[in-house]
Amino acid sequence: MAAVLTPATALAADEGFARFVASLWPEAQQAGVSRATFDAVTAGLEPDYKLPDLLLPGRPKTGAPSQAEFVQVPADYLKEARIEALAGHGRKLLAQYGPTLRAIEQRFGVPATVVLAIWGRETDYGRYRLPYDAIRVMATQAYVGRRKDQYRTEFILAMKIISEGAVTRQGMRSSWAGATGLTQFLPSEYYKHGVDFDGDGKIDIWNSVPDALASAAQQLVNKGWKPGVRWAYEVRAPANADCTLGRPEVTKPIGQWLREGFAPARGERLGATELAEPASLLQPEGIYGPAFLTTKNYFVIKEYNFSDLYVLFVGHLADRITNPQPFATPWAATKQLRTADVEAMQRGLTRLGFYHDKVDGKAGMLTRAALGAYQKSARLKLDCWPSESVLRSIEAAR
Repeated sequence: MAAVLTPATALAADEGFARFVASLWPEAQQAGVSRATFDAVTAGLEPDYKLPDLLLPGRPKTGAPSQAEFVQVPADYLKEARIEALAGHGRKLLAQYGPTLRAIEQRFGVPATVVLAIWGRETDYGRYRLPYDAIRVMATQAYVGRRKDQYRTEFILAMKIISEGAVTRQGMRSSWAGATGLTQFLPSEYYKHGVDFDGDGKIDIWNSVPDALASAAQQLVNKGWKPGVRWAYEVRAPANADCTLGRPEVTKPIGQWLREGFAPARGERLGATELAEPASLLQPEGIYGPAFLTTKNYFVIKEYNFSDLYVLFVGHLADRITNPQPFATPWAATKQLRTADVEAMQRGLTRLGFYHDKVDGKAGMLTRAALGAYQKSARLKLDCWPSESVLRSIEAAR
Protein backbone atom coordinates (compact mmCIF):
# COMPACT_ATOMS: atom_id res chain seq x y z
CA MET A 1 0.00 0.00 0.00
CA ALA A 2 2.92 2.34 0.63
CA ALA A 3 3.51 2.49 -3.10
CA VAL A 4 0.02 3.69 -3.92
CA LEU A 5 -1.26 5.56 -0.86
CA THR A 6 0.29 8.36 1.14
CA PRO A 7 0.48 7.83 4.93
CA ALA A 8 -2.42 10.24 5.39
CA THR A 9 -4.54 8.42 2.84
CA ALA A 10 -3.67 5.06 4.39
CA LEU A 11 -4.61 6.38 7.83
CA ALA A 12 -7.93 7.65 6.48
CA ALA A 13 -8.54 4.30 4.84
CA ASP A 14 -7.88 2.51 8.13
CA GLU A 15 -10.20 4.89 9.99
CA GLY A 16 -12.80 4.12 7.36
CA PHE A 17 -12.20 0.41 7.95
CA ALA A 18 -12.70 0.85 11.69
CA ARG A 19 -15.97 2.71 11.10
CA PHE A 20 -17.10 0.02 8.66
CA VAL A 21 -16.41 -2.77 11.13
CA ALA A 22 -18.18 -0.94 13.95
CA SER A 23 -21.21 -0.39 11.70
CA LEU A 24 -21.69 -4.16 11.42
CA TRP A 25 -22.67 -4.62 15.07
CA PRO A 26 -26.47 -4.49 14.52
CA GLU A 27 -26.24 -7.19 11.82
CA ALA A 28 -23.90 -9.26 13.94
CA GLN A 29 -26.22 -8.98 16.94
CA GLN A 30 -29.17 -10.05 14.82
CA ALA A 31 -27.17 -13.07 13.62
CA GLY A 32 -26.55 -14.15 17.21
CA VAL A 33 -23.06 -12.78 17.86
CA SER A 34 -22.54 -11.74 21.48
CA ARG A 35 -21.32 -8.23 22.21
CA ALA A 36 -18.35 -9.65 24.09
CA THR A 37 -17.31 -11.70 21.06
CA PHE A 38 -17.83 -8.82 18.65
CA ASP A 39 -15.67 -6.49 20.74
CA ALA A 40 -12.97 -9.10 21.30
CA VAL A 41 -12.79 -10.15 17.66
CA THR A 42 -12.72 -6.63 16.23
CA ALA A 43 -10.45 -4.99 18.83
CA GLY A 44 -7.35 -3.73 17.04
CA LEU A 45 -8.44 -5.39 13.79
CA GLU A 46 -6.59 -4.00 10.78
CA PRO A 47 -7.21 -4.59 7.08
CA ASP A 48 -4.78 -6.62 4.99
CA TYR A 49 -4.34 -4.62 1.80
CA LYS A 50 -1.91 -7.19 0.39
CA LEU A 51 -4.72 -9.68 -0.24
CA PRO A 52 -5.73 -10.39 -3.83
CA ASP A 53 -9.17 -9.62 -5.27
CA LEU A 54 -9.39 -6.13 -3.73
CA LEU A 55 -10.56 -2.82 -5.24
CA LEU A 56 -8.19 -0.20 -3.85
CA PRO A 57 -7.73 3.50 -4.67
CA GLY A 58 -4.63 4.05 -6.78
CA ARG A 59 -4.27 0.39 -7.60
CA PRO A 60 -5.53 -1.33 -10.77
CA LYS A 61 -8.49 -3.65 -10.37
CA THR A 62 -7.21 -7.15 -9.70
CA GLY A 63 -8.86 -10.52 -9.74
CA ALA A 64 -8.11 -13.63 -7.79
CA PRO A 65 -4.56 -14.94 -8.07
CA SER A 66 -3.94 -17.50 -10.77
CA GLN A 67 -4.94 -20.84 -9.28
CA ALA A 68 -2.72 -23.79 -10.10
CA GLU A 69 -5.82 -25.65 -11.30
CA PHE A 70 -6.17 -23.21 -14.18
CA VAL A 71 -2.61 -22.32 -15.18
CA GLN A 72 -0.68 -25.57 -14.83
CA VAL A 73 -0.71 -28.36 -17.38
CA PRO A 74 -2.26 -31.55 -15.96
CA ALA A 75 1.07 -33.35 -15.64
CA ASP A 76 2.33 -30.61 -13.31
CA TYR A 77 -0.85 -30.34 -11.27
CA LEU A 78 -1.33 -34.12 -11.04
CA LYS A 79 2.26 -35.00 -10.25
CA GLU A 80 2.60 -38.74 -9.78
CA ALA A 81 4.97 -38.43 -6.81
CA ARG A 82 2.55 -36.09 -5.03
CA ILE A 83 -0.47 -38.31 -5.72
CA GLU A 84 1.33 -41.44 -4.53
CA ALA A 85 2.60 -39.75 -1.36
CA LEU A 86 -0.91 -38.57 -0.47
CA ALA A 87 -2.39 -41.96 -1.35
CA GLY A 88 0.12 -43.69 0.90
CA HIS A 89 -0.76 -41.48 3.86
CA GLY A 90 -4.45 -41.84 2.97
CA ARG A 91 -4.13 -45.61 3.32
CA LYS A 92 -2.78 -45.16 6.85
CA LEU A 93 -5.63 -42.81 7.72
CA LEU A 94 -8.16 -45.22 6.20
CA ALA A 95 -7.01 -47.76 8.77
CA GLN A 96 -6.63 -45.26 11.62
CA TYR A 97 -10.11 -43.80 11.23
CA GLY A 98 -11.72 -46.99 9.90
CA PRO A 99 -14.81 -47.08 12.17
CA THR A 100 -15.50 -43.35 11.69
CA LEU A 101 -15.09 -43.56 7.92
CA ARG A 102 -17.32 -46.63 7.67
CA ALA A 103 -19.97 -44.82 9.71
CA ILE A 104 -19.72 -41.76 7.44
CA GLU A 105 -20.02 -43.92 4.34
CA GLN A 106 -23.03 -45.74 5.78
CA ARG A 107 -24.81 -42.53 6.80
CA PHE A 108 -24.09 -40.35 3.77
CA GLY A 109 -23.37 -42.80 0.95
CA VAL A 110 -20.08 -41.03 0.15
CA PRO A 111 -17.04 -43.35 -0.07
CA ALA A 112 -14.47 -42.97 2.70
CA THR A 113 -11.76 -42.55 0.08
CA VAL A 114 -13.50 -39.52 -1.44
CA VAL A 115 -13.71 -37.57 1.83
CA LEU A 116 -10.12 -38.56 2.63
CA ALA A 117 -9.03 -37.29 -0.80
CA ILE A 118 -10.75 -33.94 -0.23
CA TRP A 119 -8.99 -33.65 3.13
CA GLY A 120 -5.69 -34.56 1.50
CA ARG A 121 -6.07 -32.04 -1.31
CA GLU A 122 -7.34 -29.19 0.84
CA THR A 123 -4.91 -29.25 3.77
CA ASP A 124 -2.56 -32.21 3.25
CA TYR A 125 -4.58 -34.18 5.84
CA GLY A 126 -4.26 -31.31 8.31
CA ARG A 127 -0.47 -31.11 8.05
CA TYR A 128 -0.61 -27.82 6.12
CA ARG A 129 -1.17 -24.76 8.32
CA LEU A 130 -3.45 -22.31 6.58
CA PRO A 131 -1.51 -19.03 6.22
CA TYR A 132 -4.09 -16.30 6.91
CA ASP A 133 -6.08 -14.90 9.81
CA ALA A 134 -9.62 -15.72 8.64
CA ILE A 135 -11.26 -12.81 10.48
CA ARG A 136 -8.85 -10.30 8.98
CA VAL A 137 -9.32 -11.79 5.52
CA MET A 138 -13.09 -11.65 5.62
CA ALA A 139 -13.24 -8.18 7.16
CA THR A 140 -10.88 -6.82 4.49
CA GLN A 141 -12.76 -8.52 1.66
CA ALA A 142 -16.05 -7.17 3.05
CA TYR A 143 -14.59 -3.65 3.13
CA VAL A 144 -12.70 -3.36 -0.17
CA GLY A 145 -13.07 -6.73 -1.86
CA ARG A 146 -14.55 -7.40 -5.25
CA ARG A 147 -17.36 -9.39 -3.60
CA LYS A 148 -18.20 -7.14 -0.65
CA ASP A 149 -21.74 -8.36 -0.01
CA GLN A 150 -20.72 -12.00 0.08
CA TYR A 151 -17.88 -11.37 2.51
CA ARG A 152 -19.95 -9.10 4.71
CA THR A 153 -22.11 -12.16 5.38
CA GLU A 154 -19.09 -14.45 5.76
CA PHE A 155 -17.44 -12.06 8.23
CA ILE A 156 -20.52 -11.92 10.43
CA LEU A 157 -20.97 -15.72 10.30
CA ALA A 158 -17.30 -16.18 11.20
CA MET A 159 -17.87 -14.10 14.34
CA LYS A 160 -20.96 -16.18 15.08
CA ILE A 161 -18.91 -19.38 14.89
CA ILE A 162 -16.42 -17.95 17.37
CA SER A 163 -19.25 -16.69 19.59
CA GLU A 164 -20.68 -20.20 19.73
CA GLY A 165 -17.34 -21.60 20.88
CA ALA A 166 -16.68 -23.93 17.96
CA VAL A 167 -13.20 -22.47 17.42
CA THR A 168 -11.06 -19.74 18.92
CA ARG A 169 -10.23 -16.49 17.20
CA GLN A 170 -6.61 -17.64 16.87
CA GLY A 171 -7.63 -21.08 15.66
CA MET A 172 -9.62 -19.78 12.70
CA ARG A 173 -6.92 -19.78 10.04
CA SER A 174 -7.84 -19.62 6.36
CA SER A 175 -6.81 -19.33 2.73
CA TRP A 176 -6.60 -15.86 1.16
CA ALA A 177 -10.29 -16.25 0.26
CA GLY A 178 -11.44 -17.14 3.78
CA ALA A 179 -11.91 -20.92 3.46
CA THR A 180 -11.16 -22.48 6.82
CA GLY A 181 -10.91 -25.82 8.59
CA LEU A 182 -9.44 -29.20 7.66
CA THR A 183 -11.70 -29.47 4.62
CA GLN A 184 -11.83 -25.76 3.71
CA PHE A 185 -15.30 -24.32 4.28
CA LEU A 186 -16.45 -20.73 4.16
CA PRO A 187 -18.51 -19.84 7.26
CA SER A 188 -21.75 -19.95 5.25
CA GLU A 189 -20.85 -23.49 4.12
CA TYR A 190 -20.15 -24.43 7.72
CA TYR A 191 -23.74 -23.54 8.63
CA LYS A 192 -25.20 -25.23 5.55
CA HIS A 193 -23.25 -28.47 5.71
CA GLY A 194 -21.52 -28.78 9.09
CA VAL A 195 -22.06 -32.00 11.07
CA ASP A 196 -21.28 -32.79 14.72
CA PHE A 197 -20.23 -36.36 13.99
CA ASP A 198 -18.23 -37.01 17.15
CA GLY A 199 -21.24 -36.06 19.30
CA ASP A 200 -19.51 -33.53 21.55
CA GLY A 201 -22.17 -30.88 21.02
CA LYS A 202 -20.28 -28.65 18.59
CA ILE A 203 -19.32 -28.73 14.92
CA ASP A 204 -15.54 -28.51 14.90
CA ILE A 205 -14.07 -28.75 11.39
CA TRP A 206 -10.72 -27.39 12.65
CA ASN A 207 -9.73 -30.07 15.15
CA SER A 208 -12.23 -32.92 14.92
CA VAL A 209 -11.48 -35.27 12.02
CA PRO A 210 -14.92 -36.95 12.30
CA ASP A 211 -16.69 -33.59 12.13
CA ALA A 212 -14.57 -32.32 9.23
CA LEU A 213 -14.95 -35.47 7.11
CA ALA A 214 -18.65 -35.88 7.84
CA SER A 215 -19.19 -32.22 6.95
CA ALA A 216 -17.40 -32.75 3.63
CA ALA A 217 -19.64 -35.75 2.97
CA GLN A 218 -22.75 -33.76 3.92
CA GLN A 219 -21.75 -30.99 1.54
CA LEU A 220 -21.44 -33.49 -1.32
CA VAL A 221 -24.83 -34.99 -0.43
CA ASN A 222 -26.44 -31.55 -0.30
CA LYS A 223 -25.04 -30.85 -3.77
CA GLY A 224 -26.54 -34.04 -5.19
CA TRP A 225 -24.15 -36.94 -4.55
CA LYS A 226 -25.48 -40.21 -5.95
CA PRO A 227 -24.50 -43.20 -3.77
CA GLY A 228 -22.96 -46.19 -5.49
CA VAL A 229 -21.83 -44.26 -8.58
CA ARG A 230 -18.18 -43.76 -9.48
CA TRP A 231 -16.93 -40.23 -10.13
CA ALA A 232 -15.57 -41.09 -13.61
CA TYR A 233 -14.23 -43.83 -15.87
CA GLU A 234 -10.95 -43.42 -17.72
CA VAL A 235 -11.47 -44.47 -21.34
CA ARG A 236 -9.61 -44.65 -24.63
CA ALA A 237 -11.26 -42.49 -27.28
CA PRO A 238 -11.68 -43.80 -30.82
CA ALA A 239 -9.60 -42.15 -33.55
CA ASN A 240 -12.67 -40.40 -34.97
CA ALA A 241 -13.93 -39.06 -31.62
CA ASP A 242 -15.41 -35.55 -31.78
CA CYS A 243 -13.80 -33.60 -28.93
CA THR A 244 -16.43 -30.83 -29.26
CA LEU A 245 -18.84 -33.23 -27.53
CA GLY A 246 -16.87 -32.70 -24.30
CA ARG A 247 -19.50 -30.47 -22.69
CA PRO A 248 -21.44 -31.09 -19.47
CA GLU A 249 -24.81 -30.89 -21.23
CA VAL A 250 -23.91 -33.65 -23.70
CA THR A 251 -24.74 -36.81 -21.77
CA LYS A 252 -25.28 -40.36 -22.94
CA PRO A 253 -25.49 -43.68 -21.10
CA ILE A 254 -22.01 -45.09 -20.65
CA GLY A 255 -23.09 -48.07 -22.73
CA GLN A 256 -23.85 -45.73 -25.63
CA TRP A 257 -20.41 -44.14 -25.43
CA LEU A 258 -18.88 -47.62 -25.54
CA ARG A 259 -20.96 -48.58 -28.56
CA GLU A 260 -19.59 -45.46 -30.28
CA GLY A 261 -16.04 -46.72 -29.89
CA PHE A 262 -14.92 -45.54 -26.44
CA ALA A 263 -13.43 -48.31 -24.32
CA PRO A 264 -12.49 -48.63 -20.63
CA ALA A 265 -8.80 -47.73 -20.48
CA ARG A 266 -7.78 -50.95 -18.74
CA GLY A 267 -10.28 -53.22 -20.46
CA GLU A 268 -12.57 -53.67 -17.45
CA ARG A 269 -16.06 -55.05 -17.93
CA LEU A 270 -18.90 -52.87 -16.62
CA GLY A 271 -22.15 -54.09 -15.14
CA ALA A 272 -25.60 -53.28 -16.49
CA THR A 273 -26.19 -50.55 -13.89
CA GLU A 274 -22.92 -48.86 -14.79
CA LEU A 275 -23.64 -49.08 -18.51
CA ALA A 276 -26.97 -47.33 -17.98
CA GLU A 277 -25.42 -44.45 -16.00
CA PRO A 278 -25.45 -41.09 -17.85
CA ALA A 279 -22.01 -39.60 -18.45
CA SER A 280 -20.28 -36.70 -20.17
CA LEU A 281 -17.02 -36.80 -22.09
CA LEU A 282 -14.01 -35.05 -20.55
CA GLN A 283 -10.75 -34.63 -22.46
CA PRO A 284 -8.66 -32.25 -20.31
CA GLU A 285 -5.95 -32.00 -22.99
CA GLY A 286 -8.26 -32.17 -25.98
CA ILE A 287 -7.45 -35.23 -28.10
CA TYR A 288 -4.12 -35.61 -26.28
CA GLY A 289 -3.70 -37.32 -22.92
CA PRO A 290 -6.33 -39.27 -20.95
CA ALA A 291 -10.08 -39.17 -21.64
CA PHE A 292 -12.85 -39.75 -19.13
CA LEU A 293 -16.56 -40.46 -19.00
CA THR A 294 -17.74 -38.34 -16.07
CA THR A 295 -20.83 -39.10 -14.00
CA LYS A 296 -23.09 -36.83 -11.98
CA ASN A 297 -20.75 -37.27 -9.01
CA TYR A 298 -17.91 -35.72 -11.00
CA PHE A 299 -19.89 -32.50 -11.21
CA VAL A 300 -20.85 -32.72 -7.53
CA ILE A 301 -17.16 -32.73 -6.59
CA LYS A 302 -16.67 -29.86 -9.05
CA GLU A 303 -19.00 -27.75 -6.90
CA TYR A 304 -16.41 -28.06 -4.13
CA ASN A 305 -13.89 -26.42 -6.46
CA PHE A 306 -14.86 -25.38 -9.99
CA SER A 307 -11.88 -26.92 -11.76
CA ASP A 308 -11.60 -30.07 -13.84
CA LEU A 309 -8.05 -30.63 -12.60
CA TYR A 310 -9.19 -30.33 -8.98
CA VAL A 311 -11.84 -33.02 -9.53
CA LEU A 312 -9.36 -35.22 -11.36
CA PHE A 313 -6.93 -34.82 -8.46
CA VAL A 314 -9.52 -35.66 -5.80
CA GLY A 315 -11.14 -38.47 -7.79
CA HIS A 316 -7.83 -40.07 -8.80
CA LEU A 317 -6.42 -39.72 -5.28
CA ALA A 318 -9.56 -41.41 -3.92
CA ASP A 319 -9.02 -44.28 -6.36
CA ARG A 320 -5.32 -44.53 -5.56
CA ILE A 321 -5.92 -44.99 -1.83
CA THR A 322 -7.24 -48.49 -2.62
CA ASN A 323 -5.79 -49.08 -6.10
CA PRO A 324 -2.11 -48.33 -6.87
CA GLN A 325 -2.55 -47.91 -10.62
CA PRO A 326 -1.81 -44.47 -12.16
CA PHE A 327 -3.71 -43.05 -15.12
CA ALA A 328 -3.65 -45.59 -17.95
CA THR A 329 -2.82 -42.91 -20.54
CA PRO A 330 0.02 -40.48 -19.74
CA TRP A 331 -0.50 -36.72 -19.84
CA ALA A 332 0.85 -35.17 -23.02
CA ALA A 333 0.81 -31.36 -22.79
CA THR A 334 3.99 -29.59 -21.76
CA LYS A 335 2.82 -26.00 -22.16
CA GLN A 336 -0.28 -24.05 -21.15
CA LEU A 337 -1.29 -20.67 -22.60
CA ARG A 338 -1.04 -17.75 -20.21
CA THR A 339 -4.29 -16.59 -18.61
CA ALA A 340 -4.26 -13.40 -20.69
CA ASP A 341 -3.95 -15.45 -23.88
CA VAL A 342 -6.84 -17.70 -22.91
CA GLU A 343 -8.90 -14.58 -22.22
CA ALA A 344 -7.99 -13.28 -25.68
CA MET A 345 -9.03 -16.62 -27.16
CA GLN A 346 -12.36 -16.52 -25.31
CA ARG A 347 -13.02 -12.97 -26.50
CA GLY A 348 -12.23 -13.98 -30.07
CA LEU A 349 -14.46 -17.06 -29.88
CA THR A 350 -17.23 -14.88 -28.41
CA ARG A 351 -16.86 -12.37 -31.23
CA LEU A 352 -17.09 -15.18 -33.78
CA GLY A 353 -20.18 -16.67 -32.12
CA PHE A 354 -18.64 -19.90 -30.81
CA TYR A 355 -18.37 -19.10 -27.10
CA HIS A 356 -21.16 -17.86 -24.83
CA ASP A 357 -19.74 -18.15 -21.32
CA LYS A 358 -17.69 -15.76 -19.19
CA VAL A 359 -14.25 -14.54 -20.18
CA ASP A 360 -12.13 -15.76 -17.27
CA GLY A 361 -8.87 -17.02 -18.75
CA LYS A 362 -9.64 -20.61 -17.76
CA ALA A 363 -9.59 -23.19 -20.54
CA GLY A 364 -12.33 -25.43 -19.16
CA MET A 365 -14.81 -27.73 -20.87
CA LEU A 366 -16.85 -25.00 -22.55
CA THR A 367 -13.80 -23.12 -23.84
CA ARG A 368 -12.26 -26.29 -25.26
CA ALA A 369 -15.53 -27.26 -26.96
CA ALA A 370 -15.93 -23.77 -28.46
CA LEU A 371 -12.33 -23.90 -29.64
CA GLY A 372 -13.02 -27.22 -31.33
CA ALA A 373 -16.11 -25.81 -33.03
CA TYR A 374 -13.95 -23.00 -34.41
CA GLN A 375 -11.33 -25.48 -35.61
CA LYS A 376 -14.06 -27.37 -37.47
CA SER A 377 -15.35 -24.23 -39.16
CA ALA A 378 -11.85 -23.06 -40.09
CA ARG A 379 -10.88 -26.54 -41.29
CA LEU A 380 -8.00 -26.71 -38.86
CA LYS A 381 -6.83 -29.85 -37.09
CA LEU A 382 -9.55 -30.72 -34.58
CA ASP A 383 -7.85 -31.19 -31.20
CA CYS A 384 -9.76 -28.88 -28.79
CA TRP A 385 -6.49 -27.74 -27.21
CA PRO A 386 -5.68 -24.01 -26.82
CA SER A 387 -2.39 -23.31 -28.54
CA GLU A 388 -0.63 -20.17 -29.77
CA SER A 389 -1.22 -21.10 -33.41
CA VAL A 390 -4.98 -21.45 -32.91
CA LEU A 391 -5.06 -18.19 -30.94
CA ARG A 392 -3.39 -16.39 -33.86
CA SER A 393 -5.90 -17.92 -36.27
CA ILE A 394 -8.85 -16.80 -34.11
CA GLU A 395 -7.49 -13.26 -33.79
CA ALA A 396 -7.03 -13.03 -37.56
CA ALA A 397 -10.52 -14.41 -38.34
CA ARG A 398 -13.30 -12.05 -39.35
